[in-house]
Amino acid sequence: MQIIANAKGTRTIDITPEHVETIRKYQLFRNLIDSNGIIDETVLGKLRLNIRALLEHEGTSDKSLMDLCFDVIYNPDMKAIGLHNLIKLYAEHDADRLPADDQEGA
Repeated sequence: MQIIANAKGTRTIDITPEHVETIRKYQLFRNLIDSNGIIDETVLGKLRLNIRALLEHEGTSDKSLMDLCFDVIYNPDMKAIGLHNLIKLYAEHDADRLPADDQEGA
């Protein structure tokens, strides 16, 4: 899976299923976006600070979280539009995981 990381569409970042599972495991997108729904560089900075706090808390050294940081979150190509696309990819992946019965009730 890939996300487009910049407005021109010239930069992409590879996203693995392990990255998506790490986002789910740590609930990294929970309460990340304000009520206005705008994803900008401030939101990306907030995500980075949240992850840094997770890593510093109790000496967390989860390899999957470190891989997500190096490969995606702190990737030099990651911009606000990349985060927006990552959140969309995560939501689509999450919807695909729901059993058919749960999707009908939504």
